[in-house]
Amino acid sequence: MAERRFIRGIALAGVASLVAACSGGEAGDGVITLDFWCWSQSPGEMVDAFNAAHPDIQVRHTDAGGGGDSSTKLLTASRAGNAPDISCVEYQTIPAMVVSDVLADISEYTAEVEDDFSDEVWEMTRFEEEVYGLPQDVGPMVLLYNRARFDELGLDVPTTWEEFEEVAADVRERDPSSHLATFAPSEFGNFAGLAQQAGADWWTVEDREWTVGIDDEETMRVAEYWQGLIDRDLVRPEPLLTPEWNNRVNNGHVLTWPSALWAPGVLYGVAEGQAGDWAIAPLPQWESGDRDVAIQGGSALTVTKNSDHPEAAAEFAMWMSTDATAYDIQIAAGQYPACIAGQDATVQSPPPDLTARQQDYWDIATEAASNTVPGVTWGPNVSTASDAYQDAISAAVRNGTPLPDALQQVHDTVVEDMDRVGFDISN
Repeated sequence: MAERRFIRGIALAGVASLVAACSGGEAGDGVITLDFWCWSQSPGEMVDAFNAAHPDIQVRHTDAGGGGDSSTKLLTASRAGNAPDISCVEYQTIPAMVVSDVLADISEYTAEVEDDFSDEVWEMTRFEEEVYGLPQDVGPMVLLYNRARFDELGLDVPTTWEEFEEVAADVRERDPSSHLATFAPSEFGNFAGLAQQAGADWWTVEDREWTVGIDDEETMRVAEYWQGLIDRDLVRPEPLLTPEWNNRVNNGHVLTWPSALWAPGVLYGVAEGQAGDWAIAPLPQWESGDRDVAIQGGSALTVTKNSDHPEAAAEFAMWMSTDATAYDIQIAAGQYPACIAGQDATVQSPPPDLTARQQDYWDIATEAASNTVPGVTWGPNVSTASDAYQDAISAAVRNGTPLPDALQQVHDTVVEDMDRVGFDISN
């Protein structure tokens, strides 16, 4: 029963050098030194601020790569007994890390931040009295669009997916060199979020019995929709953030990115010259008037079982997730904080550089955050699902085979993997 409540509440070479860096411990004169793995630039700035304010605890930050890479390295290091004291872990990966006995329950240290997060945010990292991470940022999905190009072509921002298809057709007619959007075969989290918005449940669990639904009706509806856009050349199927894609963005040939609130910061990194040209809007809906969106991405600061200083590590994680200095750095980087105070602070902050001219940026962000799909279940083999998705969808795009067929392959692979490992599967 505890497992059921837990899983329903949460979203279930380089390694050698990283392991060598994880020798945290006492630095002398009573100073505790902690090792911390996390990606991107803002954590490093936050660590510097923490160290300046905490002479008795000093943290060493290592960029361990993106979320998926970092989790793989974390699992390997944990099995070797050399995991860092603290690590960023994406919400959807937390179940697998708990099942693999990587993360420590830090509930005995976190009472002081009990009211700093909404129940929906807490659900991603804890169940009952067990806390497996401090939520740091959340990524509600929105539509990032090039407002300058929309104005140039006389386009209306779509509010439904039906309108999105119509606008995609208008783009191709008015500027054949451009596409409204990209369908990226490797973006597992993005497609999962779109399916969740449509009502899909890829994993559910009841009394330790799992049901896998990657082939459910809602998922197939989303797959058929994007297949239709691809077939009509209304979206361009290709990877994101390649030199070719970046060039198209800079030339104004990619007009939207249905993604999450972290996307403006990413896009600014490859299209700085378009600062101020872009804006966000609510993600299109399947039914007019609906507001539901999924969370795509976001991470928690977790304490590992390998840490010799879990209390100090928890103190650092709490500061990183709730202190005003920390969330001000997050906001400046375009992240949406997980803590309530940080979310409140966004409305007093300027928008990210890419969307610098959008005065209601944070109002739209807050609206998206308040309408996220609750109770999303992530399974214990998300990494297997992600790999299978990338392989099957990439092959489908390359060979011109239907996306629904590829999703069926992903579903079958996930079920077979869970059955092989020994999970009780209902389908």
